[in-house]
Amino acid sequence: MSDVEIRRGLRNVYIDTTEASFVDGQVGKLLYRGYNIHDLAEKSTFEEVIYLLLYGDLPTRSQLGELDATLRAHRAVPDDVIQVLRLVKNSHPMDALRTGVSAMSAFDEEVEDNSEEATIRKGIRLTAQAPTIVAAHHRIRNGLEPVPPNSSLNHAGNFLYMLSGAEPDLETQKLMDVDFILHAEHSSNASAFGARVTASTLSDLHSAVVTGIGVLKGPWHGGAAEEVMKMASEIGQPENAEDYARNILDNGGRIMGFGHRVYKAEDPRARHLRERSQTLGETMGQPHWFQILRYLEEKTMVPYRSRGIFVNVDFFAGSIYHLLGIPSDLFIPIFALGRIPGWTLQCVEQYGDNILLRPLLDYQGPMDLEYVPIEQRG
Repeated sequence: MSDVEIRRGLRNVYIDTTEASFVDGQVGKLLYRGYNIHDLAEKSTFEEVIYLLLYGDLPTRSQLGELDATLRAHRAVPDDVIQVLRLVKNSHPMDALRTGVSAMSAFDEEVEDNSEEATIRKGIRLTAQAPTIVAAHHRIRNGLEPVPPNSSLNHAGNFLYMLSGAEPDLETQKLMDVDFILHAEHSSNASAFGARVTASTLSDLHSAVVTGIGVLKGPWHGGAAEEVMKMASEIGQPENAEDYARNILDNGGRIMGFGHRVYKAEDPRARHLRERSQTLGETMGQPHWFQILRYLEEKTMVPYRSRGIFVNVDFFAGSIYHLLGIPSDLFIPIFALGRIPGWTLQCVEQYGDNILLRPLLDYQGPMDLEYVPIEQRG
C-alpha cells in the first residue's frame, strides 16, 4: 500500500490564490470581488457585475455605459456560425453552445492573444455572443428563423427577446438579470477549474470556455435545475410530494437541488430565487410548483440539515425558467450564459501567474509485467 495521502475530488486542496470570489460554506456567504451577493442581486445589474468581475471595481456611470455599449455592439454572430448551428440543430443546446463558441474562435482576431487586456475583451465579446448562439439554435431546432439581437434591450431582456421574438416586460427582464448575477462566479467550482486547467496550458480563452461548458453540462454540476423541474413535474401536486420523496430516499436516491460541495449552510443565492419563484408562480396562477418545492424543503429535507444538506441555487431556478416558458434543456445553457464572465476572470488570473495544472495519480496496478508476443498468448 502506498503512503501517499489521497484527496479524492481534490477536496480541501487549494491550488492558488484568487481575488474573484469568496465562499464561506459554513455560514453560507458569497462575495464577488468583496461585494456580498445579496447586495448585488438586489441592487445591481448583470452588466455592472460583468464590469466588477473583469475590472475589479464597481463602474462609474460612464464606464458602465461604455461596457454596455460594447456588449450590445457584439451580440450578432457571423452567418457561418448560424450555418454551423443549423448543421447541429438536433443536438442538446449545451452541445450547440459548445460548438458555437468553438466556431466563434475562427472569427476573433485576438484568439491567440492571452494578455489580460485581450482576454477581457474576448470575454466581453463571448458574453455578448453566447446568448445569440443559444437563442438561434433553439429557434432553428423548432423550425423557426433566428431573431436578430435587439440593441434597445439590456443583456437579459435581449436574450429573452431572441428566444421568443417578443419583448419581455421589465419584471421578467429583471428576473433573468438576477439569475445571471447569481450564476456569474463561484470560485474554483468544477467548470471554473476545468477552464483554468485549459488556460494553464496557455491555450486560448475560447478553448477554456468550451471546457467550462463541457464540464458544466454534467448533472452533478450545472444540470441540477433541469433535474429538479423534472422531479417537480413527476410529483405533479403538493400532496404527492411526501410519498414521492420518501420513495426516493428510502431507496437510496437523492433529492436533486439539495446539498453542495462547499455550502454546509443554505446556499446564499437560493434566497433570491426562492422569493422570485413564489411571486412568479402566484402571478401566473401556477403556485403549485413553488408549493411542491417548498414542501420538499420545509418538510421532507429538514432532518438532513443537521448533515449540512440545504437547498442550493438550482432548486428554485428551474421553476422560474419553467414559468417563463423556457424548455428544460435550456436550463443549463442559461447557467453558462451567466458564468462566462466568471470563467473569463478565472482565466485572467491563471494567465497572470501561470503554472501548468497537473495533479498526480497514485498508481495501484501491477508492476513490471513481462510482454508476451501475441502468438504466444494462447
